[in-house]
Amino acid sequence: MLQVRVLRAFRWSILAASAALTLGGCMQTAGPVAYGQPRPDLDAMAYGQPYGAPQPVVVANGGGAIDALTNSFASGPAPVPVAYAGPAVVAPMRYDSSYHLDAGDKLRVVVYGQEGLTNSYAIDAGGSITMPLIGTVPARGRTTAGLAGEIAARLRNGYIREPSVAVEIESYRPFFILGEVAAPGQYPFVPNMTVESAVAIAGGFSPRAKRDMVTVTHTEAGGAMRAVVPLGTPVSPGDTVFVGERWF
Repeated sequence: MLQVRVLRAFRWSILAASAALTLGGCMQTAGPVAYGQPRPDLDAMAYGQPYGAPQPVVVANGGGAIDALTNSFASGPAPVPVAYAGPAVVAPMRYDSSYHLDAGDKLRVVVYGQEGLTNSYAIDAGGSITMPLIGTVPARGRTTAGLAGEIAARLRNGYIREPSVAVEIESYRPFFILGEVAAPGQYPFVPNMTVESAVAIAGGFSPRAKRDMVTVTHTEAGGAMRAVVPLGTPVSPGDTVFVGERWF
């Protein structure tokens, strides 16, 4: 009987100790996680911390997924700006405002609010353009501003109360090149042209060309001017370039 009591007392003591250990393990609070410390696993011990590993996100205002994302963007590298190319802008043809119009020039006449009058007009051999309502308008010798003023004055005379008119040059009259070049003839004028570029457009000098003997004839309203010029001399619309022939 005494042995039975001893065994029962020993069993109860073992059960009590086990219960105490179980309750102690359940009530134990886990310690805080140490962010930023390397994990002491086999990979870290063998190879060290991975290169370029992202730093942990530190949540300073109570935690949460949104706060974590906010902190990650704030602590990350600044975004690289991207340069977007805008649409190509085509500049209008540049021309001298003092340029005097003549036969062969092609103009763009804009009458604001009047689509029937806005159009392209070529100056004819007589030096004029012909428009609806107002008929023939002399253009030879005028500047673009002067022609716009003349058109507005005619439209104001019984057609449109306050016309607004603009005149632009769409294309210049051609120039001519003659004499000792590969392909003499008439060619479209190119802005900023020189005698040398005019010769190049005509295929270059011929074998018999006298390269230091180039004559340019320029015609204005007051008459024609002719001169022997160097190759770098500017050429105007309507000019005639003549390349002379050498005799030896």
